[in-house]
Amino acid sequence: MSRKLILLRHGKSDWSTDDDDFDRPLKKRGNSASAAAGQWLSRHKLSPDYVISSPAKRALQTAEIASKAMGINKNSIFRQRHIYLATAEELLHVLADCPQQAQRVMLVGHNPGMEDLLYSLVKGNLTIPDDGKIMPTATLAVLGMPDDWAKLDIGAVKLEFLIRPRDIT
Repeated sequence: MSRKLILLRHGKSDWSTDDDDFDRPLKKRGNSASAAAGQWLSRHKLSPDYVISSPAKRALQTAEIASKAMGINKNSIFRQRHIYLATAEELLHVLADCPQQAQRVMLVGHNPGMEDLLYSLVKGNLTIPDDGKIMPTATLAVLGMPDDWAKLDIGAVKLEFLIRPRDIT
């Protein structure tokens, strides 16, 4: 499978602000974890050629910080409103609209949709960690994909990496 889908859950958000959910920013820890995720992707030669993000502040900040760490201009990040509060099925529709020439797509979004998407794409072939969280904040999942973004069938992908921030060195 030559195409890659990179799922990146937004970094840790700052609940100490009075901002509504959509406008909640990242905490300092979220900023550093987002940068580490981008550095890990760059080191492993997995920088995406298409980045799509929820426009919610914490997700967009995550996408921008990770992209900067990979040398990707933040102005090339596509903001897709449908990612915010999306279900796995809605995220599949977002991915189906990715350009066919894109070989590595990074989707930055929110739970529970991101976890549900990952779990359904690998058809449950996933070890659930002891804490029960598949994708805590700033977790990366790298998936080997079929050749057509519009034909993402359940179980048709291969989980290559599932990296939590604490696993990045």
